[in-house]
Amino acid sequence: MLFFTHPVREACRLNNLILKIAVPSPLHRSFDYLPPAKIDRAALQAGVRVRVPFGRRTVIGVLLSTSTESDIESHKLKRALALLDETPVVSRDVLDMVQWASDYYHHPIGDAVSSALPALLRRGQSATVTDISGWRLTAAGHAVDLATLTRAARQASVIALLAPHTDGLPREAIEASASVLHTLEEKGWIEACVLAREPQVHDVAASVHTLNPAQQQAVDTVLAGLDGFTPFLLAGVTGSGKTEVYLELIERVLSREQQALVLVPEIGLTPQLLTRFRQRLATPLALLHSGLSDHERLTAWQQARSGEAGVIIGTRSAIFTPLARPGLIVVDEEHDASLKQQDGFRYSARDLAIWRARKLDIPVMLGSATPSLESLLNVGQGRYRQLDLPERTGVARPPSFHVLDVRKLPLEDGLSQPLIQGMRRHLDAGDQVLLFLNRRGFAPTLMCYHCDWIAECKRCDARMTWHQHDGQLHCHHCGSQRPVDTTCPECQGSELHPLGQGTERVEQALDAHFPGVTRVRIDRDTTRRKGELDRLLQQAHSGEGRILLGTQMLAKGHHFPNVTLVGILDADHGLFSTDFRASERMAQLIVQVAGRAGRHERPGEVAIQTCHPDHPLLQLLINRGYPAFAQAALAERQAAHMPPVTGMALFRAEAPAADTALAFLDSVAKRIQASGNSAVETWGPLPATMERRAGRYRAQLVLQSEHRGQLQRLLSSVVRQLETAREARKVRWSVDVDPADTY
Repeated sequence: MLFFTHPVREACRLNNLILKIAVPSPLHRSFDYLPPAKIDRAALQAGVRVRVPFGRRTVIGVLLSTSTESDIESHKLKRALALLDETPVVSRDVLDMVQWASDYYHHPIGDAVSSALPALLRRGQSATVTDISGWRLTAAGHAVDLATLTRAARQASVIALLAPHTDGLPREAIEASASVLHTLEEKGWIEACVLAREPQVHDVAASVHTLNPAQQQAVDTVLAGLDGFTPFLLAGVTGSGKTEVYLELIERVLSREQQALVLVPEIGLTPQLLTRFRQRLATPLALLHSGLSDHERLTAWQQARSGEAGVIIGTRSAIFTPLARPGLIVVDEEHDASLKQQDGFRYSARDLAIWRARKLDIPVMLGSATPSLESLLNVGQGRYRQLDLPERTGVARPPSFHVLDVRKLPLEDGLSQPLIQGMRRHLDAGDQVLLFLNRRGFAPTLMCYHCDWIAECKRCDARMTWHQHDGQLHCHHCGSQRPVDTTCPECQGSELHPLGQGTERVEQALDAHFPGVTRVRIDRDTTRRKGELDRLLQQAHSGEGRILLGTQMLAKGHHFPNVTLVGILDADHGLFSTDFRASERMAQLIVQVAGRAGRHERPGEVAIQTCHPDHPLLQLLINRGYPAFAQAALAERQAAHMPPVTGMALFRAEAPAADTALAFLDSVAKRIQASGNSAVETWGPLPATMERRAGRYRAQLVLQSEHRGQLQRLLSSVVRQLETAREARKVRWSVDVDPADTY
């Protein structure tokens, strides 16, 4: 806290000052407070944290601005308790971006600003990080005989790791769960310690990086506009060297003593990207994603804010990271739906990257082998500039496609005989094989053969997935689980059989067909433990894993030079979906997965198992490629007046009873009709595709308009009305602007 003594005249001036503070709450407004007592007016800068009374609680808010006016009488205003920062923790450009996003996505400003801060800052910890937490062995730990820990291999590995490091190791360097560390601490074998944080130093191998003509042209074009805002779309086929273009540009940005922010859609893409960047860039790197501890995230945030880290790599929330010397923003796999937050503050990190780059007057590059229709439309309208990488780098060539009609082929646990034969041929040649199936678990359905009973979630309109490894039925929507039924609850029959395949079942089938061949399975079940994803990806990259099996965690952005065959076990998801974006997502996923094959000298093949081999969209994609598919899909959207040609928003509601959610949305529809805004169409309200989820019933109301400004004004008006509406208190409701899906 900053205290000082000033003349009475200055105290009077402070008494007339009103603080506009963003307080974490569901209300769509800021709150007015009087300044803390005896505070220096110069310290009241936008972006500093303020501790304030809020109802019966004390909370931490962020100062948005100061004013001399308030809608509340001054004697009724509460006084802020303390100022927590000497300088703003939310930079001016981030604060402006969050305020804009709060308005655009119609999310409460207090919650939006809070989302932009690391968790420890939201809880009041100092924004200055000078040390990191770690663990070290105690004297008792050094005396432990590891031979006595044969049944506690994880504990033994931690002790062995810490033994040579008498000063301790940081938490992130210890690949062990919190429970293992807690057990060792309770035994008195390890203790927490504080380690001084030192700047990172990376050894960069000296080498010459030669760009092909298309890469060089892309780099030169961006470098020519490095001193101002221009959005670039780098559309490169899989394996065309988009990352090399990023690196060349970032090297130039670093030479200007500026920073680069790189956004990726998923954690699974960060290890490989981090390795490439560390090998190439002689600068500290800051990594930000949900797999880090709160302290690790705060440390990375501080490195970016201070300018210590030249490059910041992170998932979508990294868009809120403060930058000391911003020079370039890169959004890799810009088409990916994971860049859109699906609950709470429903922002698009890609779209915020464009907004922030414009605010900072720096270039922004969106990269993808399968650009979103939104980005392609912006290119067509002259808002973005497209840069093409039409060929793979080096001697790599596009893979050949083979469609396998599984209506005429018997499947053995999801594998057709032609696919098995192809796998054997490639494995015998010393190559790797990648199998893609976007369903984890053993089987998506458990069914009784006597009465057709199906194991369903008791809280959702969904079937339970059988996970054989733990003998449980899991709901992948609400997270509930229960033991696998041994008899049918309906007819008491014992003939219960799994239907369909998940990655766990396919892995079991591979044991039978390819005994002795090392496999690597990557999905959410196999990567729960800290460090496990990195370990499995290392096995895949090194060639130790001959057969790679996984969900979309394995499919995107990875470079596996020895993979020559990709098998897509089920390509039909998305061909007949109720979501208008499903076919676009299907095409992007097929192209991304297929792109893992033949990325080096050996030619690649892609085998696609489908029950609809003649589907026109699938045939167009395979025979003419993604650009032709995207052009046709965009033409369909234009003819149907669907996004991205038009603006869309969803009012979502959920309640314990279906009628309650629908009645609330019906009242919203009536408010819209009463507004007289004929430029906005409404559809519904209707039950959601999955009406019941986690025990609550869901419904939605679709708003659509060719005039985005009209849509935004209508949303602002309706949201303000709902804040005080009695019917809104009976449901959980939200607004989703530019929804990534309509489920």
